[in-house]
Amino acid sequence: MIRAPIEHSAFSVWRFRSSAATHPGAIRARNEDNYVSRPDLGLWAVADGAGGHDAGDVASCIVTDALNAIPTGFGAAELLAEVRRRIARAHDALWMEAARRGPYAMLVSTIVVLLAREDYYACLWAGDSRAYLLRDGRFRQLTRDHSLVQELFDHGAISAAEFDHHPAANVITRAVGAEELELDKVSDRLHPGDRFLLCSDGLFKTLPESELVETLAADEGAPAERLLFTALEHQADDNVTAVTIEVPADAPWAGSYHW
Repeated sequence: MIRAPIEHSAFSVWRFRSSAATHPGAIRARNEDNYVSRPDLGLWAVADGAGGHDAGDVASCIVTDALNAIPTGFGAAELLAEVRRRIARAHDALWMEAARRGPYAMLVSTIVVLLAREDYYACLWAGDSRAYLLRDGRFRQLTRDHSLVQELFDHGAISAAEFDHHPAANVITRAVGAEELELDKVSDRLHPGDRFLLCSDGLFKTLPESELVETLAADEGAPAERLLFTALEHQADDNVTAVTIEVPADAPWAGSYHW
């Protein structure tokens, strides 16, 4: 049952069309996910907080607030550097808030960020929130989970079928606010028609890849909201957040930036 309205937004700015939506899920009362949708900057993100005792939503909010506060006017390289600085400041703020709450408190959040400027994109992440790219009919995961089950899979200890529903599926090995902040990055050239999906684990653990592809490829409506409706119909047992970004096939192309 959908017990709360889906929080969503959709934008079309210059060369990008984007949509974003989040919901506590079919079971949980509190939403510890947050997102950033800044097509004015070419900046989008999803954060999934953890820590217990009302700390998860605080953690993800600290991270996304830091990114939402970035002003316009940065060049490509400067924007990437500013995003890194803001995430590092959020990391320090989470440490300080955890210390204020007591010796056993913990506030951490995953983060996945997409930056797009002219004909290049860059993706930064820590944790198991993911970025996907649909290009010319091929759907692939851009990020690699920082999680215990990913390490078990890489060492051959579990199969692909066990991946998302393993008892340790929620154990992440990197996060903003963890002992040490370490972000991975991938970058590449944008193509006309590219469609990106950023999401928390509540989405990809609920919907099979075929449904992610089908919804992202469709041309009607806001795909992020449709993804959430579908996840809720499948009784998603975790918070669910999706952000989609499309580079229209007829988008103007000018300039050249490289991260």
